[in-house]
Amino acid sequence: MAAPAIRRSWLASVSRKVGSCLFNSVVIAQAAPRGDEMDSAGPTKLEFAVQMTCESCAVKVRAVLEGEPGVSSVSVDVGKEQVLVESALTSAEVQALIESTGRRAVLKGIGGSEHDLGSAVVMLAGVGRIQGVVRLLQLSEQRCLIDGTIDGLEPGPHGLHVHALGDLTRDCLSCGEHYNPFGRQHGGPGDSERHVGDLGNIVAGPDGRASFRQEDSQLKVWDVIGRSLVVDAGEDDLGRGGQPLSKRTGNSGERLACGIIARSAGLFQNPKQICACDGVTLWEERDRPIAGKGRSKAGTETPAAHL
Repeated sequence: MAAPAIRRSWLASVSRKVGSCLFNSVVIAQAAPRGDEMDSAGPTKLEFAVQMTCESCAVKVRAVLEGEPGVSSVSVDVGKEQVLVESALTSAEVQALIESTGRRAVLKGIGGSEHDLGSAVVMLAGVGRIQGVVRLLQLSEQRCLIDGTIDGLEPGPHGLHVHALGDLTRDCLSCGEHYNPFGRQHGGPGDSERHVGDLGNIVAGPDGRASFRQEDSQLKVWDVIGRSLVVDAGEDDLGRGGQPLSKRTGNSGERLACGIIARSAGLFQNPKQICACDGVTLWEERDRPIAGKGRSKAGTETPAAHL
């Protein structure tokens, strides 16, 4: 009976860390599009901390970004070690371009082309080696950007949902049902008849990584902070499967991983260079897991997750 109790305590501590460590680095790639997912997201602004020491560094970073399709604008400040990119690419693609110059980069903030209305971050942990990070950004009253990556999944589609409760006392089982404030039946992201928390499916590739960058018209960041995000074992049938659970959960199987949705800093709102909760600096955390064993300076035996 000791093992479940230890795991519950670890999951709870992972989510508590989110509130005090909102500068965590995030690397995001993009999955193949699926018809049951949300529409692709438009351009957003990405703020990176980049290790730069001279103007020649800035020249190389600008050169690799400015010639890339999908990049609208680039601003580099060597003194602040800051690169601001407006792009329709995923943050992983932008980060890979920056790091192709030999400089290390950490994503510090994400924002819209206009004044955004709030942002949040989720650190997910679950069965086995499953872990991930998802960011939410309210671009407008009708547009919420959902940008994330989850590793350690079985290849194939997995249901993704916002659940009503931010309660991890019994792991993901205590997160409650799908967030459904209007009492509707389960559906897909593009359906008018759906739970607000119905985010469709994410797709894990052969390497077990599922990555996504999309917009949703019903989700509002200010309504879901303090609730939870859950990824399921199977594919969500979007309410069309004809199974007893189709209109309730999408018949997507057991809950594999979850995390509490916490308020996050937007662009230029994250000046931290060190996390007070575990003493990990901005650059040290680039080589450490996002949470759990091996995250703190005292534990270096766990390899980095590179999320």
